Amino acid sequence: MGWEQLRHGVTLPIDPSITVPALTEVELSTPSRPPISDLEGTSRDEVVARFAGAITDGMTVAVGAGSRGLTGRVELLRGTIAGLRDLDADPFVVPAMGSHGGATAEGQVATMAELGMTADALGAEIRSSMETVVVAHDASGRPLHLDVHAAEADRVLAVNRIKPHTGFRATIESGCTKMLVVGFGKQPGAARFHASGARVMGDQLLEGIAALRDTGRVLGGVATLEGPNGDVVTVRALDADELGGEAEVALTDDARSLVAALPFPEIDVLIVEQGGKDISGTTLDPNVTGRFWVDGLADLPVPRVGMIVLLGLTPVTAGNATGIGFVDFVPAALAAGIDWESTYVNAFTAGGSGVRRGRMPMVLPDEASCIRAALQTCGRPFDVPKRVVRVRSTLHLTRCWVSAALLSDLPAGVHVVGP
Repeated sequence: MGWEQLRHGVTLPIDPSITVPALTEVELSTPSRPPISDLEGTSRDEVVARFAGAITDGMTVAVGAGSRGLTGRVELLRGTIAGLRDLDADPFVVPAMGSHGGATAEGQVATMAELGMTADALGAEIRSSMETVVVAHDASGRPLHLDVHAAEADRVLAVNRIKPHTGFRATIESGCTKMLVVGFGKQPGAARFHASGARVMGDQLLEGIAALRDTGRVLGGVATLEGPNGDVVTVRALDADELGGEAEVALTDDARSLVAALPFPEIDVLIVEQGGKDISGTTLDPNVTGRFWVDGLADLPVPRVGMIVLLGLTPVTAGNATGIGFVDFVPAALAAGIDWESTYVNAFTAGGSGVRRGRMPMVLPDEASCIRAALQTCGRPFDVPKRVVRVRSTLHLTRCWVSAALLSDLPAGVHVVGP
């Protein structure tokens, strides 16, 4: 069987008795926090209040912008830049996204533009390069890479959402410290970080930020928390001493409490309409699906998912399907749109877990074939009603669609939408 045949979809012997069940929309019980209405103004005020004594006239500050789908990313960066200028700093923007964007300077600028982060929108110059400088070594002797433009600045500042990571567990995970230690380090920095494995990534972050702090280059970070519906509920500026410390740990704990979960212990088939790098670093968020597949990190006990079907990729991900290996079935149209160079560079940079997560799932001709194949192979007898859940993505889960097998015993707080 050649790749060309696979690319156009393989026809499998799906039993004709397997039919796709009707699905009913339900609303999930999620934590409720009031959203911040003025992100630009709030981030500006936070920067001015936190860094008033740390900035001198004309100080150059490299502000990190990432590739994730942060809510209000443009407003947050614009407010951060305005606040720095209020303090008479001279800010510019650096893509701080490791190997994303195909690990090219042009690709990272294009990724930012797809997310609305252009120089005009942000009101600041964007300086992009994949060249790095080793500016320090951590306590274990690991070199710390820093983007060449950021290394030329007087200070660096991260702007990032804090949330649980997709590949390790620690007191701090995704957030400002990780952007400074990993994202600003471009491909070499990200590769070295991920090569160490899940057991030591948390310690590596703490050692890394301590070593960077000792260079005097770190101004701090602007951190956000998002609620389950995607609203930004917290904006907090952290100075250099707070990064990796109690303040960021507390924000990380708070972020964990805001992660929307699928409240069904057993799911035979999970259908995900869209995945991508703007959804999660691994296309689908393992904190939702329960599948981590990382040595040293256990899968979640719930939900236990039999089969996963992914129907499409977001436009912003530009074919980067890192983490596609979590999925069991994809339609041929999705497979044809994968940028394998971008995907493989990102997966390779993530180390062994990235390689495993970058493997190709089964490719079938269309969405219906994928869903029916998953229903047939999920480990339940043909004549037993299947527990099916469909979601738009694994980000900002407030509603989903479920089959009758789940409707009969909905968890507390979950109710049918409509009459």
